[in-house]
Amino acid sequence: MASAASAPPTPNSLKRIVAASLIGTTIEWYDFFLYGSAAALVFNKLFFPESDPLVGTLLSFLTYAVGFAARPLGALVFGHYGDRLGRKKLLVLSLMLMGGATFAIGLLPTHATIGSAAPVLLTVLRLVQGFALGGEWGGAVLLVSEHGDARRRGFWASWPQTGAPAGQLLATGVLSLLTAVLSDSAFGSWGWRIPFLLSGVLVIVGLWIRLSVDESPVFKEALAQAEARKADVDAIAEKMPLVAVLRHHWRDVLVAMGARMAENISYYVITAFILVYATTSAGVSKQTALNSVLIASAVHFAVIPLWGALSDRLGRRPVYLIGAVGIGLWMFPFFALIDTGGFGALLLAVTVGLVLHGAMYAPQAAFFSEMFATRMRYSGASIGAQFASVAAGAPAPLIATALLSSYGTSTPISLYVIAAALLTVVAVVAAKETRNRDLADVAPVAGRAPAEPRAADPHKV
Repeated sequence: MASAASAPPTPNSLKRIVAASLIGTTIEWYDFFLYGSAAALVFNKLFFPESDPLVGTLLSFLTYAVGFAARPLGALVFGHYGDRLGRKKLLVLSLMLMGGATFAIGLLPTHATIGSAAPVLLTVLRLVQGFALGGEWGGAVLLVSEHGDARRRGFWASWPQTGAPAGQLLATGVLSLLTAVLSDSAFGSWGWRIPFLLSGVLVIVGLWIRLSVDESPVFKEALAQAEARKADVDAIAEKMPLVAVLRHHWRDVLVAMGARMAENISYYVITAFILVYATTSAGVSKQTALNSVLIASAVHFAVIPLWGALSDRLGRRPVYLIGAVGIGLWMFPFFALIDTGGFGALLLAVTVGLVLHGAMYAPQAAFFSEMFATRMRYSGASIGAQFASVAAGAPAPLIATALLSSYGTSTPISLYVIAAALLTVVAVVAAKETRNRDLADVAPVAGRAPAEPRAADPHKV
């Protein structure tokens, strides 16, 4: 019989928890993706004006990649304190950091005003964004995953994942609207600042909602058990979740990192690099490229919960493999469709790519959460996810742009994504299925052999 601490929430409270996680992650991803879109469209001219256009784009994407470099540090810090103090407190802090950095970018002087100090300040603010996002993802998905309804965990935990396409949709939508109503000179002069300044309003809304939800009952139960055995050497070891993760879950961390390769690389090629490729190689207008990403992101948002629900029926691994294999097979048709220069073909390329990406991204939240024990779950899930982003998403637009510059064709870029897909297939095949694991298990802890998590009670809602 479940303890009071782990009693499942009512349907209404669970929906409120999902809404709080979704709105928070949407704002965080809006801030993060807004930078990526601006890096592709205007930052090369505003902060690196003395460079060749393609070199300026490379430098712009380099500052974009810097944000990913800070994400592992965010994962370590937020994971450590999230496993010791709770999920909610750290999620509030991550939202404030991200929103503050994004708002500051909107006020930042350009190279024309303060010279080389402009890209330096831009890089610092991007580091803050990356640090905040490195801590956001793990806490948001755990807050939902740990609040009950084990039979539908894949579905419910996939909703915070929709914050990525929702944030992309919001960021691209605002940019698309501004580029439609403003001239190129007006947008490059002051219009680009508006989406960044809007982040301040969004953060206030997000904080109000996020502060209204309760801490994870699974975490509270684990914390109570730890308090009851303070003198136990194992409980003392739990004060360093990172050590426990590396001791008992190193294999799961490697699996999570491998699983993220195709998901992360393909996403940034499809949504960020496409703005460069479509406009420079396929002769597509900036507005057309933005509109294709905008519409495809709406489809992406809709299919993620469907893939999450399917993972509750088939398992996390089969659904993840559908996405990994599919994205590898799609890359050559993806660029071939873009090369036609037609809007319909461009839209089809991006939409199918994001639907296949969703098959990996949707079950990822539950999959990674189920790999780790409670008192090291925030650390384990965050480390696995964010350390992979340094090798995957961070350099993806940069590598794709460099390959295009060197070879003048999309073939090397397709092979790059296919190689990532193969790596992900190997990682997921090597993983154990986690669908029926009970998140209330607090073992293993340092000093004891890891216990196989219990199967979830099929009658628990």
